[in-house]
Amino acid sequence: MLLDKENYILSIDNYDDFYDIAIKKSNQKNHFENPNFRFIQTDIRKINDIKLDKEIDCIIHLAAKAGVRPSIEDAHEYFDTNINGTLAMLEFAKKNKIQQFIFASSSSVYGINQNIPWSENETDMLPISPYASSKLAAEKIGFTYSYLYNIRFIALRFFTVYGPKQRPDLAIQKFFNKILNNQPIEMYGSGNTFRDYTYIDDIIQGIIGAINYNRTMYEVINLGNNTTINLEELIYQIGKVTQLSPKIIQAEYQVGDVPKTYANIEKGKKILNYNPKIEIHEGLMKQYEWIKKIKDVTKDNS
Repeated sequence: MLLDKENYILSIDNYDDFYDIAIKKSNQKNHFENPNFRFIQTDIRKINDIKLDKEIDCIIHLAAKAGVRPSIEDAHEYFDTNINGTLAMLEFAKKNKIQQFIFASSSSVYGINQNIPWSENETDMLPISPYASSKLAAEKIGFTYSYLYNIRFIALRFFTVYGPKQRPDLAIQKFFNKILNNQPIEMYGSGNTFRDYTYIDDIIQGIIGAINYNRTMYEVINLGNNTTINLEELIYQIGKVTQLSPKIIQAEYQVGDVPKTYANIEKGKKILNYNPKIEIHEGLMKQYEWIKKIKDVTKDNS
């Protein structure tokens, strides 16, 4: 979308093997045809080794070690990448006088919190996974650099993003793949955990709003859909979209998962003109159409 408007984009990725690197490369391939797109394969912790060939006016920091459950098994790497990586990015912004810094935070920072729906002025933040803690710590580092170095830092707390090109380990994409391959779905707990699922186009709208934001120097903003669906109903809806019957295996509740996420999005509406439009059934249909399309491409190339 940004490239369509002839913006110059410098993209950085270390091609972490958390999931199949071929998927990541496939997601990027069309960009390489655009002369305004430059790609560098490197770790964000080494970003200060990069020499810029053009002036950059905004950083959109989406890089992280992702996933709540894996972070419990490898907390050190999550803290190193997500905290020290963000620190390196902020140092890069300071060195190159980049004054707009957008940071992808997470709804997981709220932890187990009964003040539903969650708002950004929440003060009692007790995250329950290393991933969540690393994201909250990065927000605080952002405030420090904003205060010291006049960098506008906007932390966007994403609420369970889904849609085309979704990571294969995340619930919706994983459930689609399981159903379409006639494999059972593990349903953790009773199926009564709730999530505020947010379609990717709505998230992009929020990011673009943050790119254009130029008032205060530090903000934390929820990007959610302001509605929830429980796990059992989500699986049912995916079955309805695919017109297939899900096979469900009951599994134990996963440590580190919160029972409910639910975004108050009034602040985003007010200062970013954020207005999510895609409800869950429509979003699932769009994701399914994309899945069918890429499967057809795979068949054609086989």
